[in-house]
Amino acid sequence: MSVATKYELKMGAATREAFGRALVEVARENPNVVGCDADLSKSTMMTYFAKEFPDRFFECGIAEANMVAIGAGLGMAGKIPFVSSFSCFVMNKGFEQLRTDVAYPGANLKVVGTHSGISIGEDGPSQMSIEDLALAGALPGFTVISPADEVATKVAVHWAAQHFGGVFIRTGRAKVPVVYPADAKIEIGKAYELLPGTDVTLVAHGLMVAECIRAAEELDAAGVSARVLDMHTIKPLDEESLARAARETGALVVAEEHLVDCGLGVRVAQAVARHAPAPIEFIGLETYAESGTPGGVPEKYGLTSANVVAAAQRAIARKAK
Repeated sequence: MSVATKYELKMGAATREAFGRALVEVARENPNVVGCDADLSKSTMMTYFAKEFPDRFFECGIAEANMVAIGAGLGMAGKIPFVSSFSCFVMNKGFEQLRTDVAYPGANLKVVGTHSGISIGEDGPSQMSIEDLALAGALPGFTVISPADEVATKVAVHWAAQHFGGVFIRTGRAKVPVVYPADAKIEIGKAYELLPGTDVTLVAHGLMVAECIRAAEELDAAGVSARVLDMHTIKPLDEESLARAARETGALVVAEEHLVDCGLGVRVAQAVARHAPAPIEFIGLETYAESGTPGGVPEKYGLTSANVVAAAQRAIARKAK
């Protein structure tokens, strides 16, 4: 069956929007859920939480480092704190506190970064977070999640509220296609195989998952069978699925809206090298991006299905003869 008949990608909500609504859901279920924001609740969509639970919402001002420390303290006091800001700000400004106040003592804190990557467009490079997964992944004990759509985001938020420990959830500003059915069985820590394939495996997270589905359709039309894995959990990484993909397809492409030097691709390469060495190509960023439209910036920097197709062809060509 052609993959084109399996997926009809329709535009859905932004993952930041899905976060805001999911947070309200978990807060209704558990009175210990509290929220902290850094004067950006209308952008991070924590505004939904603030309106429904004003007594459980803490406005920390433009001070992400203090916000993280406050959140860590709330976690140590038995609350289930979610702190949110733009990924660029919460991870860069709050990293010392994330390291010392959360990761080191093993505190219970949920960090939600919005406006991640370069798809924020006109906001420009000062607010484009392309190092956040590397920073979050460097924190011992943290679970790092980058959902592809609103369904996966809801799963991540509900899971985070039940999990004790540090969690980073990466969300975006722009609306993204819906990848999953509402009842999809998404398991944190396990890759989700969206499409089967035998010639090459396309591994992605976030908005690049939809681009890999489109790339698989293009490859299918050319007679190439591409497996698509949504590696929504960056840490802990599902090394078993990657090893199986490497053995069964013999070539991989990792596509992400992040620096290639320190993102998912590096983790995939480590896992594949350990278990089943195979050629890997990488789609991602090697520089800071310019300001532009949310659609135009990713296109300029090669975050498109066409570039994934070309990378897949290169990876296949490198297979051992």
